[in-house]
Amino acid sequence: MNNNGEQQTAAAGSDKIFDHVASSLLPTKHGEFRIHVYQPVGETVEHVAIVKGDLKDQERVLVRVHSECLTGDVLGSMRCDCGEQLDAALKRIADAGQGVVVYLRGHEGRGIGLANKIKAYQLQDQGRDTVEANLDLGLPVDIRDYEVAAHVLRHLGVKSIRLMTNNPRKMQKLADYGVLIAERVPMLTAHTPHNIAYLRTKQEKLGHMLDFE
Repeated sequence: MNNNGEQQTAAAGSDKIFDHVASSLLPTKHGEFRIHVYQPVGETVEHVAIVKGDLKDQERVLVRVHSECLTGDVLGSMRCDCGEQLDAALKRIADAGQGVVVYLRGHEGRGIGLANKIKAYQLQDQGRDTVEANLDLGLPVDIRDYEVAAHVLRHLGVKSIRLMTNNPRKMQKLADYGVLIAERVPMLTAHTPHNIAYLRTKQEKLGHMLDFE
């Protein structure tokens, strides 16, 4: 236990310790959820689980593991599909009556940070794609890690999941951390003139399972 009496646990197969630091009801436009905050010990970043229903010992739980995107999630940017995916995931979970969105902070720009993401946008304005822009800045294409998401799902008691994603790398990384993925649920959003090149690059260079027919 930490000083606030909250649970402190180690991730399976890891020395990293995570605190479950706070929990509360969260009314949203999609109905009432419960929000939980987790923090790796010794780090300042805080991660969130937005939960519907009792997930303990449940199989095939509807799950979205969502990377923080200030521009898409908060500001409504049309350069990406992040905000649409987050909203769609919460609606699907509300309709199902059970599930969780694990919202991972510190994942901005596939892990490069907000300032670097905006620098990458500048390069994209000049004709580079989302992969080329990162590389031109001397940065990795994707450095996101999903250990905390696996820990959160274990803490909530989830046995297996139906993962809402188009990203095969995310599926593999979660599986590597011991998450049992029973099914992939596609997360397809509308194509617009602002995001079509971005989405095609994710499909062609990052292997995302998208359909442009």
